[in-house]
Amino acid sequence: MPSSTYDVVEVVAMQLIGSDASVIPVSAEFSFRTTDPYTVRAVFTGPHTMSTWLIGRELLSLGMHATADAPAGTGDVQVWRDEDPDYTLVSLSGVEGSALLAAPTEPIERFLAGTEALVPLGTESDRMEGEITALIAALLTA
Repeated sequence: MPSSTYDVVEVVAMQLIGSDASVIPVSAEFSFRTTDPYTVRAVFTGPHTMSTWLIGRELLSLGMHATADAPAGTGDVQVWRDEDPDYTLVSLSGVEGSALLAAPTEPIERFLAGTEALVPLGTESDRMEGEITALIAALLTA
């Protein structure tokens, strides 16, 4: 069973950009577990709401090098660097609507560096092998 604690956590002050160009401050807590190395848990908290998203760590990493013309991600989550490289943009689309969030790039890069120090990109499956074997054994004995 996964631990309830996270191995890497970074709180990032973000801005929700409205369709009318209004800006609402949002706090995002990015969390990573070595036992689930493909996934970043992102909890976005605004003045009156909270939303949790699971984002691919590789997608977030690719977004650090992507542009608005070619963002990382093709689905509900897209990430790219702003024209000002000090900022990263995250687009979220779901059943309740869409959101565009802007964040300083540095804390996201720091978060990703922390995850990669524990589980380098491309080695995630090595971490998952034991858990997958245990899952298969449990399914076969059920």
